[in-house]
This record gives sequence, C-alpha cells and structure tokens, in this order.
Amino acid sequence: MSPPEAAEIALLNVCKAFGRTKVIDDLSLSVANNELVVFLGPSGCGKTTLLRMIAGLETIDAGEIWIGGRRVDQLVPSARGVSMVFQDYALYPHMSVRENMSFGLRNFGVPRDQIALRVADAAKILEIESLLDRLPAQLSGGQRQRVAIGRAIVKQPNVFLFDEPLSSLDASLRVRTRIELIDLHRRLGAATVLVTHDQVEAMTLADRIVVMSQQRVEQIGSPMEIYGRPATPFVASFVGTSPMNFAPVGMAASAGEFATVSLAGGLAIQTAVRSSVLPQDTALSIALRAEALRISAPERGDARGTVHCVERLGDRTLIHVRLGEQLRLIASDSGNSPVAVGDTVGLTFDGSAAHLFDAQRGYHAERRGDGRSRY
Repeated sequence: MSPPEAAEIALLNVCKAFGRTKVIDDLSLSVANNELVVFLGPSGCGKTTLLRMIAGLETIDAGEIWIGGRRVDQLVPSARGVSMVFQDYALYPHMSVRENMSFGLRNFGVPRDQIALRVADAAKILEIESLLDRLPAQLSGGQRQRVAIGRAIVKQPNVFLFDEPLSSLDASLRVRTRIELIDLHRRLGAATVLVTHDQVEAMTLADRIVVMSQQRVEQIGSPMEIYGRPATPFVASFVGTSPMNFAPVGMAASAGEFATVSLAGGLAIQTAVRSSVLPQDTALSIALRAEALRISAPERGDARGTVHCVERLGDRTLIHVRLGEQLRLIASDSGNSPVAVGDTVGLTFDGSAAHLFDAQRGYHAERRGDGRSRY
C-alpha cells in the first residue's frame, strides 16, 4: 500500500480495538498539505483515539499511517514530525512562557540562537511577546492556549494536531480564538487535524469534517456538504444549530418523477427526491431543516399547530410547534418574530429541501445540486 501523492497525512485501513471493543474499523483517510480537517462527534466516539494514533500516543492494530511521505506507525512520537496541542494546555507551572516554548527544542539539542529565533517568531505570530517572562499562573486561559500553540509552532512540524483546544475557554474567547486559529492555519500552511464535539467549531474551522459516532465514521465532507447533504440520521441530527426535524412518512404517490410523501394526518409534501431511487416496501422518515419550515397565519399554512417553545437567537427565532399529540417540529422565523408560547400558527413546508431516510437502515435519499437523486 502507498498513500495518495498529495497527502501529507494518510491513514490506510487503520484498525484499533480495546479488548473486544472496536474503536476504529478499517478507516482510510488522507489530509492534504494546507488542509484543516476536523474530527467531530460526541464523547466516546473514538475521535481523540484516532488523533492520538496519528501522534503515536496510541498504537494501531492493523493498517498503516503515513506522514510527509514516510510510513510512521512504527515510529515513536518524536520521530513523526507532528506537534500536538492538548485540551488542558499541559504547561509546566514552574517555567516561564519562554522556557515552556523552548523546552522541547532544548531536549532535541537545537542551538540556542535557533531556539531564541524560533521562540521570538512564534511569539510575534501569536502576539504574546510581552508575556514571555510570565509564569502560566499569571496568564488568562486564552493566553495559556496561545502559549501551548506557540510551543507547537516552534517545533516547525509537518503536521499540527489539536485535541479540543477551545473547550476550556469561555464563549466569547472561544469565538475570538477560532478566528485566530483560522488565520494561524492560513499563515503556517501545514496539514492540521483538530478534534472537537462542537459542531459550530467544526463548521467554522474545517476544510473537511469527519463526523464520527459510536466508533465509526458516519460521513466525510466539506462543512456545507455535511450540513446540506447529511448521509445518515445521526449527521442530520448532530450538525446544525438546531437539529433536523424528523417525522415518519408514507408514500402518498409514486407515479410521478418526484416522490410525494404524507405525514400523519394526511398532509402531502412534494419532495425533490426522485421516486425511482426510493426502496420499495420500507418505512421512510422525512428530514427538514428549521429554515425549510416557515411560520405563517394559521389559515395560510400547510398545517397548523400550537407553539410550545420560542428560542430567540437574535438574527432568527426558532419556533417549536406541536402538531397533534405526537409530532413536534422546529420552524425558523425572523429575529423579531411576534410569536409567543401558546399561539396557534400555520406551518409552510418547503418540500424541495426535504431529505428522505430509510427509517430502519438509515439510508439516505436527497436531490443533489445537479438535479440527480441518490440513495
């Protein structure tokens, strides 16, 4: 086996198990130079284990790992050409910022003048020049994170690995640091892998996202591919500031080119999914983003329901609507929506934005941008 020519990182048929529990099963993945790939998923899905296998902190049971054109799965971490930034910063409390950033280089015997130059360059990039003589206890959380990143930069690695680097920061600092990471990645131009459970973080940072759940990869794609064409119900429900609406449906008509499905109560929804790609005699679920459901006056909607929750997000409002006893849907309205809890409202469905899933097997059908459906 050999990796793709353009790959800076290549995982080929990688497997990992702890006892009888498979964590990674036959995974192949490549990361190009200048690319930022995010491993996204809930706690326990295997994303950090995968990152640690690339770094050499976990062994693999089968397969190969290549970095910079070299096979590295048999090499110790220090020989792989990677730098890793940990969730808890891992700074030495008794060392100054300067000493923390230079410690690894001193251990590798890098000349002092080169160490001083690399530390100065990294400090300038991260705007922490005034902090070099402080101890970690004298720094804020955001400053400590910059120092941890600076310690990785001075090693001049082929690959940067980030293990949930923003999870310890407060909300406003997390937003600012995300922007700084994007700018830093653009300037350094190295292959970068970042682990997070925050889908907003993944959407804003990544060139590609690897969505993981229960120790398996659900989907790999660009942020908008993941958001707009989720491959499984898990991806559809996990990615997005509000999860997709799911509801069981039946086939109302199949003679036409595009499928029409019916919700409980008889409401028919014309989709843009070609009837020919749908399996026969299987239960289906429709999936719609909140923006595909619009609030209207009760008499003007496709259906009417009762509002039981209102989430005001500033630029838009999410309206939770109860249709009958069983069905709960989330619709999007304007930021200054007058809707209140207890109101009766109409719902208008944009069937062209609908996705259909095989309710039993999780298979997915949707209309692609080129007008073709897939399943």
